[in-house]
Amino acid sequence: MNVPVTRRNAVLGISAAAASLATPSILHAQSAGRIVVIGGGFGGAACARALKRAGANLQVTLIEPNEVFTSCAFSNEVIAGLRKMETQHFGYDKLAAEGIAVVTQAATTIDTQKRSVTTADGTAFAYDRLVLSPGIDFHGEALPGYDDAASQKMPHAWKAGAQTLLLRKQLEAMADGGTVAIAVPANPSRCPPAPYERASLIAHYLKATKPRSKVLILDAKDNFSQQRLFEKAWKELYGDMIERIGLSQGGRVTSVDPATMTIVTEFGNYTPDVANVIPPQRAGRIAEIAGAADATGWCPIDPVTFESKLAKNIHVIGDACLGGGIPKSASAASGQGKACAAAIASLLAGRAPETPRLTGVCYSIVAPDYGFSLAGNYQPKGDIFAEVEGGATSPVDAPRELRAREAAEAERWFETITAETFG
Repeated sequence: MNVPVTRRNAVLGISAAAASLATPSILHAQSAGRIVVIGGGFGGAACARALKRAGANLQVTLIEPNEVFTSCAFSNEVIAGLRKMETQHFGYDKLAAEGIAVVTQAATTIDTQKRSVTTADGTAFAYDRLVLSPGIDFHGEALPGYDDAASQKMPHAWKAGAQTLLLRKQLEAMADGGTVAIAVPANPSRCPPAPYERASLIAHYLKATKPRSKVLILDAKDNFSQQRLFEKAWKELYGDMIERIGLSQGGRVTSVDPATMTIVTEFGNYTPDVANVIPPQRAGRIAEIAGAADATGWCPIDPVTFESKLAKNIHVIGDACLGGGIPKSASAASGQGKACAAAIASLLAGRAPETPRLTGVCYSIVAPDYGFSLAGNYQPKGDIFAEVEGGATSPVDAPRELRAREAAEAERWFETITAETFG
């Protein structure tokens, strides 16, 4: 079935086609099985919930070190002072109430022969199928000078929480006339449009409070997602406050020196007042421990079942997997989680999994009443997900009324996906 992406089904977080394919397997899974899910973000929580709803005889354990999930989606608004951090927090009480065993520990080791996960407190959890949804870690060696200590002076804010608030405080402390530099890595990375949304919202804050200041984007890419939409919005809303230096202009950051607040690029050095350094990324560390990550640092999967190509009986979803054309986003992770649950339910019941059709949607907010979106349909093609017909993107030349409606739709999307996942 070929269902086009519309803004209405994008707000729901998964297309009607994906839902129709996933539901039959979920509703009729009756085989017993022990499934452990590592990682309680949008992908892992959605997967655990869908698995538990597949049948009461499925024993589902969610292992997540944090008692509260802090959403990266919409965290740029926290940085810009448009949103309170508390609105980014979501607990796991509703999942536990549905019969999911929520274990607030870090997974430390995985024995693929014994099919067992051990947590930091020494407890072992046996599994028939293991789902990894660990999100991202940083590729420290890919950016000399950047480590945990450096992140306290040059925050990445690419994992929401303390880093988000640190960057916000640095912006508040900066004098009018200062420069904020955002170092953007090459792809693949989490939510590719998000650095440009961040630049926009920081500019919104500066325009209102420190209008002589500038935002400098040092980019390891020449082109980026929704570029024409962003650049039009920047010109319309912020004039020359935002400057971007792309790859061919020498914008790729090659090293940093936090002691002197220096960012080194191929063509020159910069010493901004605030340095938001987003490092190169890879799959969360537990994926490497499981043997599911390859030399790229990401996890190759079978896109029909999400099973690792490197580790048997282990499935990988969300930002950590090599998904091909599908973006690393909250909506993509949620859709993958549900589709993975459907595949596991089918495998446990001795049925061939159905081919998933997923929707990924990215909303970008460049001002409180100015938003746009990009949505696409994705299906397995060979070893990856490929984009198929039926996608939708915001028109470049659109009236402000449409931009305001899309900003409101983005808010509804966030309310929908968080309620669906954690509520």
